[in-house]
Amino acid sequence: MRTIPASAALASLLLLPACVSAPDAPPPRQAAPRPSPPSASAPLPTPAPVEWQYRPATPGTWSYRAEGSGSVAAFSSPASGTLLSVRCDPAAGRVSVLRTGAGQGSLTIRTSYGATSWPATPGGAGTLAVRAASDTVLDQIAYSRGRFAVEAQGLDTLILPAWAEVGRVIEDCRR
Repeated sequence: MRTIPASAALASLLLLPACVSAPDAPPPRQAAPRPSPPSASAPLPTPAPVEWQYRPATPGTWSYRAEGSGSVAAFSSPASGTLLSVRCDPAAGRVSVLRTGAGQGSLTIRTSYGATSWPATPGGAGTLAVRAASDTVLDQIAYSRGRFAVEAQGLDTLILPAWAEVGRVIEDCRR
């Protein structure tokens, strides 16, 4: 048997990689296509809906007045008149919330505590929900962090400040 000197074996090991072909080069990089400018006929994307607590408040102010044996807090704007009223009927121990306008279904009340849907009836003056004076959602309205919302299907959402007038009507009904 014939032996190969160590130097020859080492030389063949060093030359062995030369027998292997070079790896394929990556394909040349192509420039990414540029987006075309929007055309006048292309619709703009719809913005994401803004949560109620970040929407601007409905313009207007609260007022309070005593009426007969009860009281009422009304939210009004100079342009639209009364938009919402909260009325106390102490003899019945009930608070009624009247949203001006012909809404459908229920009134949804949104506060910093959460949302509640109250059954409502449409009437000539608007959409009316009547609650017991002990309803805890009334407290949530009075103590909501700065604002609350009133929604009725078919009507604009009202974003209202949680001023003292509403809390005063609620307390009038609990005496």
